[in-house]
Amino acid sequence: MHRDTLQDELSRILGVAGDGVPGDVRVSGAADLDGALRVSALATTAMSALAAAVDALLRRTSGEPGLEARVDRALVDTWLGRHIRPAQGSFPSPWDPFSGAFPTADGSWIRTHANAPHHRAALLVALALSDPQTVEELSAAIASRGADELESAIVAAGGAAAAFRSPAEWMRSVPGSAVAAEPLIARTDTGPARAGSMWHPEPARPLAGLRVLDLTRVIAGPAATQVLAGLGADVLRIDPDTWDEPAVLPYVMAGKRSARLDATTPAGRRTLADLLAAADVLVHGYRAGAIDHLGLGEGERRRLRPGLVEVGVRAYGWSGPWAGRRGFDSLVQFSTGIADIGRRRADTATPVSLPVQALDWTTGYLAAAAAVAGITRRQVSGRGSTWRLSLARTAHALTTLTREGAASASAGGADSVFGAEQRIETHDGALLLAPPPFRVGETTLRFDHVATRLGGDPPAWL
Repeated sequence: MHRDTLQDELSRILGVAGDGVPGDVRVSGAADLDGALRVSALATTAMSALAAAVDALLRRTSGEPGLEARVDRALVDTWLGRHIRPAQGSFPSPWDPFSGAFPTADGSWIRTHANAPHHRAALLVALALSDPQTVEELSAAIASRGADELESAIVAAGGAAAAFRSPAEWMRSVPGSAVAAEPLIARTDTGPARAGSMWHPEPARPLAGLRVLDLTRVIAGPAATQVLAGLGADVLRIDPDTWDEPAVLPYVMAGKRSARLDATTPAGRRTLADLLAAADVLVHGYRAGAIDHLGLGEGERRRLRPGLVEVGVRAYGWSGPWAGRRGFDSLVQFSTGIADIGRRRADTATPVSLPVQALDWTTGYLAAAAAVAGITRRQVSGRGSTWRLSLARTAHALTTLTREGAASASAGGADSVFGAEQRIETHDGALLLAPPPFRVGETTLRFDHVATRLGGDPPAWL
């Protein structure tokens, strides 16, 4: 990748009338996650793009040119899932014992994902296991199957898994070549916006009053909407009664409200449609077709809310045979060759994944940048927009990133302007939140609460 390719791509996609160039952002601080792959560099470039998008929005709404945009690289690394911790003790592990890397009969490996009950059940169905009690039982069943064959069986059963592949094998595959051909962030401008937004931007809270409908789960999508909440938006996350992810919530629910809603019922569908009709931004991360099955296909979304800024996140891209496949960061690392790069760098026979869920967090911050850019574009053009991202395309950016392809840092450590650790009281005890990783003028991420449980609010806008 030649010099500044990634920054240029983000500037072209996110920029508005020449504003919002990641190169205009001052980056300082030392990285600690660049190893086999340039995790810090990619994440810092994504955060710089977010800061630049915020800068462009502030220039448009306040008319003040020349705001100083700053990013601290060490804090960016922290905000890849290490930004919050309990004041006492530690968080429980989000990983089910049956989630992990297992050797297969053909001398390869497979990564399983059993954190959600229905994914765990699908894994056991594919393995013809009724009620295994130990990981050793699971491992023995996996060891009798080939990686590709078992991956297909688990996916066919409604589960999620990834066979171990090298980068070359992934790029030679049809899904891999399809993802590589997609832009890092795809944008489509849509129809004219209608009046009626409650948005009232403020210098320190540029998204104040903006309504964000959050239909996301786990990390990437929720990370994006957490940023929007930190910039002042009214973020309302909707989940059915059947879903929960308690181990993940503290990381992604700062500043948000959360409501339960059964959108499979007529009443629930009407409520969800009403919420969408009054929203400014929709962020969704469900599998392909899931929102359509709730009666909110693409045409209906645009009809209900003309000028909607819509941001969608998937695991394996938006084209090719895997566009609708379930996936998670840990699986995408296996599929795209990242775990193989780690294995070769460590000179070991076993797969080595990244030290953090970097695909999730980086994609989330890019999605937040897209949402902010979409709001600015609507101010400029009066039209809505649709933005599409995926974990697999972020993985492609990471595996092809050269030393010259990302935001560079100036000398020096963390800047004091980024503040100190914040203590937030919750129903489940006090949490300590790291300082925000960027600042643009007076604007940075500000949170006054963290929702550690789903469903504490009514399904209604403030």
